Amino acid sequence: MGHFPLMDLSSQRILLTGGAGFLGRAVLERLAARGARDVFVPRRRDYDLTREADVERVYRDARPDVVIHLAAEVGGIGANQANPGRYFFANMAMAMHLIEQGRAAGIRKFVQAGTICAYPKFTPVPFHEDRLWDGYPEETNAPYGIAKKAAMVMLDGYRRQYGLASAYVLPVNLYGPWDNFDLGTSHVIPALIRKCVEAREAGADHVTCWGTGSASREFLYVDDAAEGLLRAAEVMEEPTPVNLGTSAEITIRDLVALIARLSGFAGEIRWDASKPDGQPRRCLDTERAERLLGWKAAVGLEEGLRRTIDWYAANRGHRAMHDPSRPA
Repeated sequence: MGHFPLMDLSSQRILLTGGAGFLGRAVLERLAARGARDVFVPRRRDYDLTREADVERVYRDARPDVVIHLAAEVGGIGANQANPGRYFFANMAMAMHLIEQGRAAGIRKFVQAGTICAYPKFTPVPFHEDRLWDGYPEETNAPYGIAKKAAMVMLDGYRRQYGLASAYVLPVNLYGPWDNFDLGTSHVIPALIRKCVEAREAGADHVTCWGTGSASREFLYVDDAAEGLLRAAEVMEEPTPVNLGTSAEITIRDLVALIARLSGFAGEIRWDASKPDGQPRRCLDTERAERLLGWKAAVGLEEGLRRTIDWYAANRGHRAMHDPSRPA
């Protein structure tokens, strides 16, 4: 358990940026379950949070006690390579204006979702929070990762200078219902689920996957991430970085085999080794989350994948194709 008194979120006015996105939807559900009735979700068509005037206006409209900042501009490797300047500016500007205007408005606490893209490219496995500053991030993710890490430094400065309470969590790769299943922009789990389900239905004899399958990753079910984030909002007062993950590492090859089995696809899996594997290993040390937040992931990978596949099968209309990184 954390060292700080528990904040009762049900009695707070909450500004939840990114509340219409994949993680935001799960956070909203968990806030409702806690009895939080006053949650303001700004939509991008109404507020451009990279602009100071819009951030001032959102504070006037929401009058929050607590800000939970999930909104981000982010994409896969290709999008990061195409937009490094925009991704740095947008993520830095949103955090900078929200934190400063929050201080000026007298908010009680600021909760920032970080990213494991902030870790150095060659971080020893499992990633421990004390290693965050041991080197430069993987180049394609660096502008995004460093902007998010700079927000942590800003929050630390604001705690020391102004007494602003804050929390900072670093979720590992998320998956679950309402994820983005668009093959052009989706991440590995939704892309593999869609490939395997469509191949099964088409009677295809094989699916082709990128890389060699040797890289490893760790995946966190979106509801577990939402719970960890709200535990941090409840108990943390300072932006000590806290990993949110399962500490369970799986190779992409084993992941594909598991998704194929759960999807009912019995064909061959072929590997296109001309395509990149990305970072060789990714696995988090989650001891700090257990110690400070009293939080542990509750949903195992097989159970989470089963739920996600069932959801995808039931929701393959326009909703399942929604890309939560784009404005609704």
